[in-house]
Amino acid sequence: MAGQPHPPYPFNQDPDRTVSYRHPASGPTPGPYTQPYAHSAQPPGGPPPWQHAELGPPQPPTRKRGRGWVLAIVAAVVVALIGGGGVYAMNLLSGGGTQPEDVLPSGTMAYVRIDLDPSAGQKVALFQLAKKFSATRSAFTGDDPRKALFELLRKDSKDLAGVDYARDVEPWLGDRVGIGVLAPRAGSATPGVAVAVQVTDQTQARTGLPKLTGGEMKGLAFREDYAILAETQAEADRYAKAAPLSGEAGFAADLKALGDPGVLSFWGDAGRLTKAAEAVGVSPSSGAAALDMVKNVRFAGALRFDGGYAELTGITRGGTMRAAANAEGSRLSRLPASTVGALSVSGLGELLSKQWAQLTKAADGTSGSFSDFVAQARQSYGLALPDDLVTLLGKNVTVALDERGLDGDLPNAGAVLTTDPAKAQEIVSKLEKFAADSGTAAPQLVKVAADGRLVLANSQEYADLLAKDGTLGESETFTTAIPDADSASAALYIDLDKIEKYYLKDLQGEDRANAQALRAIGLSARQADDTTSFSLRVLFN
Repeated sequence: MAGQPHPPYPFNQDPDRTVSYRHPASGPTPGPYTQPYAHSAQPPGGPPPWQHAELGPPQPPTRKRGRGWVLAIVAAVVVALIGGGGVYAMNLLSGGGTQPEDVLPSGTMAYVRIDLDPSAGQKVALFQLAKKFSATRSAFTGDDPRKALFELLRKDSKDLAGVDYARDVEPWLGDRVGIGVLAPRAGSATPGVAVAVQVTDQTQARTGLPKLTGGEMKGLAFREDYAILAETQAEADRYAKAAPLSGEAGFAADLKALGDPGVLSFWGDAGRLTKAAEAVGVSPSSGAAALDMVKNVRFAGALRFDGGYAELTGITRGGTMRAAANAEGSRLSRLPASTVGALSVSGLGELLSKQWAQLTKAADGTSGSFSDFVAQARQSYGLALPDDLVTLLGKNVTVALDERGLDGDLPNAGAVLTTDPAKAQEIVSKLEKFAADSGTAAPQLVKVAADGRLVLANSQEYADLLAKDGTLGESETFTTAIPDADSASAALYIDLDKIEKYYLKDLQGEDRANAQALRAIGLSARQADDTTSFSLRVLFN
């Protein structure tokens, strides 16, 4: 529930399940890397072949090729595990030891961490599910996730054509890779990049890494069990001796609030990014008000997996916006069971009222005419902004699309406004007149006043249906996509199984099979003080 901390992921949980982290914790939690997990223990004789599972070897950034390799690694994970449908029940909770943030330098503006170290059961699930999708089927043929993802990268890279995984990569590659983006050096507009690659053998890593970089990554230093790559040797040496990113109080607190870092995690400081942009002259002065709203914002996120879905979860902290007082939760669970898509947002009225002056300043700085529009709306149509919008948005706004009517010319669509229904109806009439005078074609709205709500719909039948409490919250698909939906301050739900017949008819072969594997999408957000947490889940059949 908003404002209450969620429990951290347990250190003794089943290594083949990752359901305990449902939402980022907003209260104190154990540090994510403070103690090993049960499944991380190595059997006698050394670790199993998948124990050092990691992404395919990194291809460090170069000035000649840009930094597309960073996106390639991230894309490989997303394509292989989400877009390609490789959803497997994996824990990926780092089993102690040094993390990339422990060797990357303090002052980093943005950071991405990749960790692929599944247990045996999770590894099996990965390969079983990955083989169902055309994007990953050919690569996932062995029993080593590192090799599978390396082959996925090599397939689209001419530079890796001559690299042999067993000979050149496997002997030294560890489990984790971290990428840090740093402020541009003096006289340069290009951000610096530091790459931390966990290695098991420094001597073999010295030989293997140049084969992956083509010798273009000049800087190489070692810190603990990581190779530090940079564009120059001086930078690599400096990064290897610098105070670590993990020692920053803000960074440590953000990761603690995030909880389980999953297979891929990221962090960034909007203030540092903004200052770096301003230093090289790419920040327009007209956007100063907008930038001022995010100057203290930090963000963090993680990509996690369970047997039936992939989840991207994250937090933002330090922003100027605060949660609305006594805000209602999402109303999605009370929609009809036949709902195929819906969006619910609470507290918009109060938020708009508090932020109106700042939003107006930012809008005028961008377009220069927003204040004139507000004055014209009042003079011509009697719209008092922001008061009328505050009333209309009220405590909650929920819009929905129903399965019934999708075959017709006009699908059933509507909105439920939790507000003063009489006042809201007057404002809607003003907006209808404004739309008519401006030549905007708008459907005729049916208005139904309920207890503390105004229902708007494009048909009387659907308006009456929305005015009653429905049973969408009893659907297993819905509760998996958006757990604890009633406590969410904002939520979005799309039931792909209900609408797939409308787009599958245009797909053939592998594209059709891949699309059929998608089940539903759920996005939810919660806010407490200056912290906003979100969860995006993609469910699979």
